[in-house]
Amino acid sequence: MEIPAYYQQSIECIFCKQNFKTTKIRSKFIKVEHHETDFQPIYENKEINPLLYNVYVCEHCGFSFTKDFTKYFAPGVNNLIKEQVTDKWVSRSFGHERSIQKGIITYKLAIHCGTIKKEKFVTIGGLALRTAWLFRLIENTAQEQRFLEIARNRYADSYMNDDYRGSQMSETKMLYLIAELSRKIEDIEYATRYFSKVIEKQSTSLEPKIVEMAKERWQEIRDEKQKEALN
Repeated sequence: MEIPAYYQQSIECIFCKQNFKTTKIRSKFIKVEHHETDFQPIYENKEINPLLYNVYVCEHCGFSFTKDFTKYFAPGVNNLIKEQVTDKWVSRSFGHERSIQKGIITYKLAIHCGTIKKEKFVTIGGLALRTAWLFRLIENTAQEQRFLEIARNRYADSYMNDDYRGSQMSETKMLYLIAELSRKIEDIEYATRYFSKVIEKQSTSLEPKIVEMAKERWQEIRDEKQKEALN
């Protein structure tokens, strides 16, 4: 019997504590072909995209979250979530296979919930970046740019507030992403400043590949400026 790519998993909502079903993909079906310059994974099988299943949406209360959300709810936050999420929620399930459009909805819900819950900036930045990647897949450039900017701003907040410490995000990767997302939204001054910060770390960084990527992007910006100057 052939093993299916998708399977159902039971999840407990970190807000209302009720269980609901969500869809996951078996790891043997996930093969990354390559990564884009902002680390977007491009999968070998274009029909199966694990990005679509990162967000858990509770069908009972509407609270939407990922494994990066903390279980802690600050005083007063529960009432805000009840007012702004649960009381407005029309019960529906996102537990089955998701289209890109449905995936985008789940990320927007998670950004909304994570912002009310006061999740770390690095977590919100990651959600916004993945939303931008999904918009990129359906070639909606305006929305892709909008979410790239949100991601850049949240990552910049994270770097300033040091809230990425203890997450999977290293300082080198954080600086690179702020720079590369700035380049993509054509904030070249910001991009140049942050690529410089990455390159300055080349002697101490444990991620030489990211330093090399920063040098490549930096060179692309320089080439572009020279081209403009000649025109």
